[in-house]
Amino acid sequence: QVHLVESGGGSVQAGGSLRLSCAVSGYTYSRYSMGWFRQAPGKEREGVAAIDSEGRTTYADSVKGRFTISQDNAKNTLYLQMNSLKPEDTALYYCAADRRWWLLPFAGLKADFTYWGQGTQVTVSS
Repeated sequence: QVHLVESGGGSVQAGGSLRLSCAVSGYTYSRYSMGWFRQAPGKEREGVAAIDSEGRTTYADSVKGRFTISQDNAKNTLYLQMNSLKPEDTALYYCAADRRWWLLPFAGLKADFTYWGQGTQVTVSS
């Protein structure tokens, strides 16, 4: 059974940085799509960034140039480095994974990922 556990959230002031981690266990496939999503109170969930086993990445326009997605396959961990944080980045951040490694070119951040973590809260104050 696949488990995703996020960590690294917290409270920071605008302009600060955080690095989110997502520890993956039980995923036995060599190819994958993985992503970070977020949901703010009263808003729909939105895609933030995604990466696949082919090395493709995609970012939401709102975070381009500020956030970087990466993975450490040896540690089975997905990361999201968030710099120059803004109050509008405040949300519950989720990581997600899927066996369909071909998702990003076709669906991008609108892809319906199969496996989800419980989320980690990020709060940015002005």
